[in-house]
Order: sequence, then structure tokens, then C-alpha cells
Amino acid sequence: MLRRLLIASLVVLSGCGHPTGVMTPVALTAATPKTTQINMLVATTREPSGDPATLFNGERSPKPYLTEVSVSIPPKREPGTVQWPKRLPPNPATDFAVTQVTPVATLAEGRLWLRQHIQDGHALVFIHGFNNKYEDSVFRLAQIANDSGMKATPVLFTWPSRAQLTAYEYDKESTNYSRTALEQALRTLAEDPAVKDITVLAHSMGTWLAMESLRQMGIRDGHVNSKIRDVILASPDIDIQVFAKQYAEMGTPRPKFTIFVSQDDKALAVSSFITGKVSRLGAIDPTVEPYRTKLEEAGITAIDLTKVKSGDRLNHGKFAESPEIVQLIGQRLMTGQTLTDSNVSLGQGITAVVGGTVTTIGSVAATAVAAPATIIEQPVIRKKKPENASDTLQGDLQQQPLTQ
Repeated sequence: MLRRLLIASLVVLSGCGHPTGVMTPVALTAATPKTTQINMLVATTREPSGDPATLFNGERSPKPYLTEVSVSIPPKREPGTVQWPKRLPPNPATDFAVTQVTPVATLAEGRLWLRQHIQDGHALVFIHGFNNKYEDSVFRLAQIANDSGMKATPVLFTWPSRAQLTAYEYDKESTNYSRTALEQALRTLAEDPAVKDITVLAHSMGTWLAMESLRQMGIRDGHVNSKIRDVILASPDIDIQVFAKQYAEMGTPRPKFTIFVSQDDKALAVSSFITGKVSRLGAIDPTVEPYRTKLEEAGITAIDLTKVKSGDRLNHGKFAESPEIVQLIGQRLMTGQTLTDSNVSLGQGITAVVGGTVTTIGSVAATAVAAPATIIEQPVIRKKKPENASDTLQGDLQQQPLTQ
């Protein structure tokens, strides 16, 4: 009964009234005001819907699909928002609107698209979260790409979500279903000589998929591909104990990790209840024990968004809806810049947990975080001291064969 009440409360809080089926392209005319065009490559493990208005549904496909999608963003809008049309077809002057959809039939075609669109060799791979339709993730990535000011080519990986609050278990299994496809997509990107580096940005349940795919890559190869330089986990819906093992089994060297957390995230509170009242990574306070001490050695940055206000009543999408945060992603984190200089000023009392000692970064207070591999686990007995302190846990597991 309590579980049903919690889900019902989420339905009320997250209810939206926008039309569905917005993937049918609309034409831009001479009378259309100047808009911004976002071109993205979309990989999916969803099943084709057979309807050009939706393209793909929430069921699982036995093979992945690639599609080139272009989205037009209107000139007048608040940063952090997606201007959903109130009626169909969308009006590009006031709404987000799809302007082009082109199936990509072969890998060679996908590589050609990448070479034509790659920006300075940088690629951003976005993985959406729970309760998302195909079009939801397309518009969200378009918004992030536009508002962040990033100089990178947007690539979307969208997995089979039924987009129903009551389908949590189905969605979770769909991430497991999709982990090898995401791993292969990342490998394909990394193998392309036009790509210099890759940033992975995952949200909510999509962070589980990202971690599982990177873990698989690490187990197969001994480490994650070196072109995958940054991993950003926003509101990660991951059991802390499981995250510890995923991180350890990824091997070394690892990408640089940044985590966005918020203790007022209502969606993660329900997820914690559904999954046995185990704390979710995205809801921790990284400035308190045991996290501050136990996470100290891996050099992970945790940014606490608890005090950030946004239009999201669940407090689950702050990373994309806060103009300051989405710009931080595009202009600093993706370019490898640190948060430890005086040029960073996020305001709103945001706490950034970076690297080791307490400093003041504009109005951002910085403390220490790291080594999620040591949050819960017991130390592994070794014959000699490891060269990398972040590997003091579960290092032996890295040698185990991959199982699925």
C-alpha cells in the first residue's frame, strides 16, 4: 500500500501535459524566426514503432538502430526549459521542433555523419533516465547541447523505457538488456580517428547503464578506453554498495568522475524505498562521514545541488534545468577544467566536493570526496602495497571473467 501511495505522489508531482508524437519533421520557412539547429546521432535498443510520429516505442529490439535527428530550438525561451508544443504540429517560432529524421543504415554511414559533424574532436554521449520516451530524451539532449554552450557533437543513447511510473522494474531490466549495445557504441566512437575524447553524461537510472557498460569494457580490456575521459553522473539511481564494485571492477586508469547529488531528490527517495531502503548514490551528503573519508582516494568530484531551485518538483533534473549547472557541464567539466580556481562562481549555495581540502570557489564551498570503491567493502589482503591507492578494494575482481 505504501509503495502505491509513493508512486501515486510521483504521478501527481511529475505530471505533464505536452502532446506526444512530435518526431514527424516540420519544415522551416522564410517566415520562421532565426532558430538554433541541434544535430545529433541517436543510437537505440528500442523497437521501431512503425509510426513516424514516435519512431520507436518502449519495447526491446533484438538489434540496435541509428538515426540522425535535427531539432530546432526557438529564439525566445528560458534556459533550462524544453518548450514542448501545446498542439501539433509544433511551431518552430515558439516550440522545440524536429526538422530532420534520417535513418542511418550502416556503420559506415554513421562514421561519415560523425566526421561531418564532429566539433573539435569532442563527443558527448547522453544516456537518459527512468520514465522517458524516445522523444523526451531527444528534446532533453537538444536542450542540454544548446544551453551548455558545449563544443561537442551530441550523441544520444536511448534504451527501452516504457515511460510509465509503474514500470520501474521493466525499465531497470531494460538497462541491463542494453549494456552491451552501449559498450559497443562507446567502442565505435573511440575507434573513430575523428574523435579525440568522449564525455559520458548519464541521468538517473541511465547512470546504472553507463556504469555497467564501462565496467564491462574495463573487465574485457583491463581498463576503460582512454578516449573516454569524463563521466558525469546526474542524480545517480545506483545502490551505493553496487557502485563501489562497478567502480573497482572498471580497472585503471579510469575516466574522471563527477557526480551531481541532492538530498531533496524525491524520485531517488522512492527508488530507495522500492529497492530495499538502500541509499542511492545521488542522494548522499558527500561532506559527511562515512562518505567524506571513505571516498577520499579516487579523486571523484561531487557537486551537491540540494540548495539549487528548479522547476522540477521532484528535484530530480536539476543538472539540466539549472542554467549555471548545465553551463558548468558544457564549459568546464567537458573541457577538463577543474573547479578549484577563483573563476568558478555558481551561486545558490552549491557545495562542490573536489579533491581534498576545504577552499572557497566563488560562492562554492569545496571539501573532499573520492574512492567510492571503499564505501562499504572490506579491504582486500594483498602481498604488497598497490601503486594506486584507489584500487585498495576489489582489485582481484578485475581479473574475473566477464559474465552476463
